[in-house]
Amino acid sequence: TGEFTIEAGALMLADHGVCCIDEFDKMDLKDQVAIHEAMEQQTISIAKAGIHATLNARTAILAAANPVGGRYDRRLTLRQNVAMSPPIMSRFDLFFVVLDDANDTTDYNTARHIVAVHQLRDAAVQPPFGPATLRRYIRYARTICPVLAEDAARLLWESYRNLRQDDVGAGKNAYRITVRQLESLIRLSEALARAHCAEVVTTRHVREAVRLLRRSIVHVEMDDIEVYPEEEEEDEETGVAAGAAGEATEARKLTVRREDFDRVRSMLVLRLRDDANESAEDESEGLRQDDLFDWYLAQREDAMQSEDDFAHEQRLVKTVLKYLISVEGCVIALRATNDEGEEGSAAVPVPVPVPENQAHPRGPLLMLHPNFSIE
Repeated sequence: TGEFTIEAGALMLADHGVCCIDEFDKMDLKDQVAIHEAMEQQTISIAKAGIHATLNARTAILAAANPVGGRYDRRLTLRQNVAMSPPIMSRFDLFFVVLDDANDTTDYNTARHIVAVHQLRDAAVQPPFGPATLRRYIRYARTICPVLAEDAARLLWESYRNLRQDDVGAGKNAYRITVRQLESLIRLSEALARAHCAEVVTTRHVREAVRLLRRSIVHVEMDDIEVYPEEEEEDEETGVAAGAAGEATEARKLTVRREDFDRVRSMLVLRLRDDANESAEDESEGLRQDDLFDWYLAQREDAMQSEDDFAHEQRLVKTVLKYLISVEGCVIALRATNDEGEEGSAAVPVPVPVPENQAHPRGPLLMLHPNFSIE
């Protein structure tokens, strides 16, 4: 008849189901705009050729995207690695980064599994449950409508508040925590209750949902870094380092969690910047290394509950400062050329890559590199 008709797309066809999208980063811009409403309101509105309609798209979206350049760069954030707009990223509940690292055991098991599938077909895979049993379980779990318990609701409020507080002061490239993440926590908690066939959402489900959200959103952009531990001080009598047990000990690396490293790095850099401004005003000497350590430990006093916590924080700040001086180079340690302190001769500050034994009892002077940007 020549009249216009509406043809359902993938999201409408997947109503009450799951829509799987591959190559999500290569989606056309018009399709990315169209998917905003579907992921937010679970509907799709159409206003074309005199046809005005609102179609249901109550579907979960499982999307896979490739990083820019084909390889995930650990030094960049998730948003910088994936060519996706911030509005779309904020609509996903969870993110999981799959890294293809070379590992002998993993590569061997993967190759053996693929070869076995080609050899034996379906007999190569023997799952504990068959497809029919799994479908029956999912069909039953979806009929459950769990309700939030009072203690679970209170834990949701506190968890969202803590996530917001942790997000304050983060870098401009950090993943922002919004009300959508609170809705994600509610959906994940209810889904976990359904998976356990529970009628009530308990604190156990909320804690697991918070753990998943923290892992996928807050920590996915951060990777642990390897740094060399702080060198042991030499014994005064023997002149031999206490930790010099061999070459293996010297080559040992210390793994620092990225969130701890970023926290200590930000605190030290901001303190050095403030000290530089104060020193320029009152023409003071500057900030010594031990003074910086004492300031950091004083700031972390509330977080330390035992002597082990104090020793951990002390070792952490020393290790991070050494990394900033020797590897990143954003902090410069200054020592005087006349270490003996001769009278009448002016001390000339000289930058050194690694703090050495200084004549000053409080350690070398520290300053930010002139070309270092706080942002």
